[in-house]
Amino acid sequence: MRPVFSSRMMTNARNTYVWAGTSLATTLVLASTVALADPGTEPKVVQTTVQNLVQNVVHLSSSATQEVTQDLLSITLQATKEGSQASEVQAGLKQAIEAALSEARKSAQAQGMEVRTGSFSVQPRYNSTGRINGWQGFAQLILEGTDVARITQTTGRLNQLNVISVNYGLSRATRERYESALTSDAIARFKTRASQIAADFGMKGYTLGDISVSSTDPGFEPRPYLAKAMAMRAEAADAPLPVEPGKGVLSVTINGQVNLMP
Repeated sequence: MRPVFSSRMMTNARNTYVWAGTSLATTLVLASTVALADPGTEPKVVQTTVQNLVQNVVHLSSSATQEVTQDLLSITLQATKEGSQASEVQAGLKQAIEAALSEARKSAQAQGMEVRTGSFSVQPRYNSTGRINGWQGFAQLILEGTDVARITQTTGRLNQLNVISVNYGLSRATRERYESALTSDAIARFKTRASQIAADFGMKGYTLGDISVSSTDPGFEPRPYLAKAMAMRAEAADAPLPVEPGKGVLSVTINGQVNLMP
């Protein structure tokens, strides 16, 4: 006999679940051949019966969300040089970056503002006939951290370099702090929903089955940092660079199943 199942699906804005009722007893007949010690005796067939009952299983999904503000600022500055010789351009870039590094390191602070070099490139410059008529290159310096005031003030002092990008992100410490709280909230929602579903079906309670926990990367609002920053940087070379963080939504989702207890 084929097993018969009854199913019902219920949905709402935050949670979804599917209930699979108890099936009819499924009889599985296993046939195995047992060879006797006497070769002249015909083998006997032993039948083993296994009954498998499917429990009441509910599949749930619950989530918790939180709007967060970006707290990790990264600014890339760049020096550019041109010359007739590659060695000349390289030496000029090296001198510019070393001077900028020396100045930036005065304000460096663990996590608050980290200083590191970025890309360094020297390439030939070609004329209209395809011949090399000079060399050009660039070298980058990156300031990154959570101390926005320190980073923007240091950027203002490095007026020998050009700001080419300003980016905001979410620091690891902030992300972990929010994810910890959101995970607890999502689990509480999951448990509350599971208890309510068990009561709605007239069950005494539930036991947990397979559970998975996942988080999503927040999509932050874009900010037109660079145009405004470059305009104000031109007006006051030593002034702190103006920046503004964006906001996004961080989400933690619990997916899994529970077994209803009759």
